[in-house]
This record gives sequence, C-alpha cells and structure tokens, in this order.
Amino acid sequence: MTETVTILTAKLVRTLDDAVPTGTAVAVRGDRILAVGTPEVLLATYPGAEVDDRYADQVLAPGFVEAHSHMGAGMDSPFYLGYFPRMTPDGVPLHGAQSWQGVLDALKAWDAELPEGEVLNARGLDMLFHPGETLDRHALDSVSSTRGIYVIHASGHVATANSVLLDKAGYGADTDIEGVVKGEDGLPTGELQEMGAMMPVMAALGMDFSKGMTSEKGMYDFAADARNHGCTTATDLASFDAVRPGGLGLLTEVTSREDFSLRLVPATFGGMTKSAEEAEGMAALVRSIQDKGNAKLHLGTVKLMLDGSIQQHTAKLQDPGYVCGHDDGIWNTDAETFRAQVSAFHKAGLNIHVHCNGDEATEVFCDAVESVLAETPRWNHRHTVTHSQLTTRAQYKRMAELGMGANIFSNHIWYWGDQHIDLTVGPDRVQRMNAARTALDSGVKIALHCDTPVTPLDPLATASYAVERRTPTGRSWGDAERISVKEALEAITIGPAYLLKLDHLVGSIVPGKYADFAVLDRDPFEVAEAKELRDITVLGTVVGGVHFPSPVVATV
Repeated sequence: MTETVTILTAKLVRTLDDAVPTGTAVAVRGDRILAVGTPEVLLATYPGAEVDDRYADQVLAPGFVEAHSHMGAGMDSPFYLGYFPRMTPDGVPLHGAQSWQGVLDALKAWDAELPEGEVLNARGLDMLFHPGETLDRHALDSVSSTRGIYVIHASGHVATANSVLLDKAGYGADTDIEGVVKGEDGLPTGELQEMGAMMPVMAALGMDFSKGMTSEKGMYDFAADARNHGCTTATDLASFDAVRPGGLGLLTEVTSREDFSLRLVPATFGGMTKSAEEAEGMAALVRSIQDKGNAKLHLGTVKLMLDGSIQQHTAKLQDPGYVCGHDDGIWNTDAETFRAQVSAFHKAGLNIHVHCNGDEATEVFCDAVESVLAETPRWNHRHTVTHSQLTTRAQYKRMAELGMGANIFSNHIWYWGDQHIDLTVGPDRVQRMNAARTALDSGVKIALHCDTPVTPLDPLATASYAVERRTPTGRSWGDAERISVKEALEAITIGPAYLLKLDHLVGSIVPGKYADFAVLDRDPFEVAEAKELRDITVLGTVVGGVHFPSPVVATV
C-alpha cells in the first residue's frame, strides 16, 4: 500500500539548504521529506496529495539539534537556586534566588516542607552571583543539622554537602581526595570539586550514575522541554543507559512510541574506565549495540571528560591561567588514562565527544587524536571538542587538520559573561573565548550548545548569544568572534547533526531526510538584531511527520 503524501503549507519554509533555501510548502510521505516548493508545484508533482494548512501562517525551519545536553543526570530537582529564572517543561516557573538571603530563605522553606529523613537536593546555585558569601557545611547545617542537604552548583562540577552527608560519606580530617576542600581546622568545608570528590557523597545519596538515572517520566519531560524550544534531536551526553542492565530496553521502548517527540542520542560515558582493558571492554560493548537503535534512538557516540568548569576554577587553563590567581584546575582524567580511552573508542569506530573547557584540555585531546590517528588512520571520525571555550586559533587550525569538530558553549556569553570578564579570564581572553568565528574560518565544523540543565535548552537563544556577543549588562565579548545569523542557525541544525554523524538524516529540510521541523511564529532570518532571536515564539515541532504542538509558551 502506497503511503499518503501530505503537503504542509506555510508562510515560509526555511530549509537551511542553499540549493533550495526557501519555499511555501513541504511534501511529506511517512516520516520523510519528499520535496520543498510551492503548494501548486508540489500538487502537480504529487497528484492526489493531501493538503494540510495548519501552518499556513507560520514558519517551518529544520528541527533544532542539541549536541550537548543531559537527560536527568540527578540535576532535575525542583529545588532550584539559580540566578536566572527558568520554566519546567509543563510551564511551571522556577524563580531561583537573586540574593544570598533568598538562597537561605529558599533552603529553609524547602526544609520545612520535606518529610523527615528525606534529603534536600537543591541545584543551580552559582556563588559568582553572591560575592563575599560562602556556602559551606556550616551554612547548610544552619538550615538543618539532622537532614542531609546537597546543593549541586550550576556547572554540575561542584557541590556542597552539609555535615550529615559528609559524615555519611566518611569524609573527615584524614580524607585525601583531590577536590575535597578543607578549612583551616583541617576538616572538609563541605565544598566538593569535580567527580572524584562528589561521587562518594552521591553514592551516600543513592545516586549511582553507572546504574542509570533515566526514567520513563524523565524521558518524556526531556522531550517536552525540547519540543517547547523547537528541538527535535538531542543528546544525553554522558549516559550509561544503553549499556546498563535494562537501560537499552527502556530507551528502545519509549523512543519507538509515536507520542515520543524527540530523536535521542545517548552518548555512553566512557570516562569511568580506568585502564586500557576497561576502555577496550566498554568500547566493544558500545560497538555491539550500535545497531540496536531505531528511527528515534541513535547509538554509537561516546563522551569522555578531561577538565572541569571555568567559572568554578576547575578547568585546566594554559598560561596565564585565571586572573584571580586561583590554582590551575583539576583533571577528571589523567593524560595516560585518557590516551588509552581515546585509543579504544577510536579503534572501535565510535564517535568521541570530549569535555574540554580550558585550552590545556583541548591540547591534551588534540595530542591524543594525533597519536591514535598515527596508529589507526581513520577518515571521517568527527571527534569533537565539546565546550571548546578557550580553544586557541592555533588549536583550531590543528583540529581542522586532524578532522576534529567543535561544539561551542556560547551560552556562557550570557550566563557568566560579566563574571568571566571580571573574575575568571579577564577582558583580553574573553574576546577570544567561545571563538566561533575563528573556528569556522579555520575550517572546523561547529555546533552551539546549552549543556542543559547547566543552562536552559533553548537553541534560538543559544544562537543569539554567538551572533550578539553581549553580556546581560551590555558589555562586549569581542565583535571579531561574532558569526552571522545564518551561521548561528546552521550551528544549531546541520552543524550538530554533522558532529553526531546524523547530517544525512536531520539538520536541514531536504528530500530524503526525516520530516523534522521547528514551528515558529516568524522567520529568524528577518530579525533586525540578534537579541530578537530570543523573542521568536516556538509553537511546536514536527518529528517524522508527527505533529507536536507546544502547550507552553517557553518564556519566563
């Protein structure tokens, strides 16, 4: 039986394909695109096609692709302490805390609401917005000395625990773990920097990432958030679900449903492997399940981690380091172990995305790729520096030669823009930070990302920051690194699709690709200023020809 052809009419179809850049209709058969043109031409080409005018007054753009995001990961607590307000997928505003007193008041109010014995797990706090204040075990003990309290900072690379949890994890004066900060009294302050310090407390909380943090509800919530912002493909970039017992079954079951509105790329986290043998075993496992996905589940990407967070001063920076005189950061993986990991996953034919905030981390990744390519030449690997915040011009040229890509964290321009000028890298290096222009000019394929839940999942906003390069207070981040609206839109569509090796399936409105569209109230190419991209309303998505209208206007 021949499938029905449907012609979706629109005020404009913006394809992001230079051969046929626009149209006023798109023909769809099943879950695939047939053609772009006018309703008249498409009806003549496909006689008997059904015409659907639901988008006649709206704009269809390629569904946005988010190449660095996290689905759950223990950071989805409703107890939100961030400086910038947010909204949940179902439209509930999360106001956050814009003052230090607001932080303490919120913690005390939540403590009063929670049942006795339940841990208060808050998220989103960033101490750079509360200068002169200190969040330590004493501050949290003042909220409760009987309930465990755990605050994950906005970056996800630092947390603070109260005495109840520190005791439960066995932390004390004799604890010798890098990242467990100690005070003048020789005892842990409660601040835990990076994974090695955080994991024992997470274990005490029952948070075991290796056993998976994904639930059916969490998957639908993530998909709803994506739909509200026009995103039709997204990663879970540091997942164990595809390789843990029962995890792959959950992923395939949920993504195979017609009402699931997202193509999911769960990138297996290989950073927990501590030897070449462990890495090779994990690589073999990921390779063995690479073909077990479906149209909305794409396997075979791997995530590794080198350094930490710039705003938390745990990223690894080359000289001259941090302007505040802070030390030189923390390695989450040492160079020798990392080299073994890259070798194992590269030889298995997998696509590797590596967390590199600092330029020293980028250098280590480039060294590893150059080394493994000499041993195992491989075209089209598309290994990607993700975050790539301080990657230098010389490194971008080297990345181009090595066939590497860059997934750039442009949201930092807005969320920590002023703080990076004043407190982390200074006004000089900020002009070179998140250098999308240099990357493109060097021949490196790029994406722009949000790293949700670190910052909100909102690709149009992410694109606007790379075009505008202005902080919330209006300060410049260096006009020389601005990119055009077209380049920014490509970096939230075809660019990330390329880095995920999905550009033959998604990222532009082209015959043969999946019928994945973002439904917008206006044409993003017609904005007078970059910041207007943030004012475009997303009305829903189409995923594989299935319509998903958004019940939430995604503004706070």
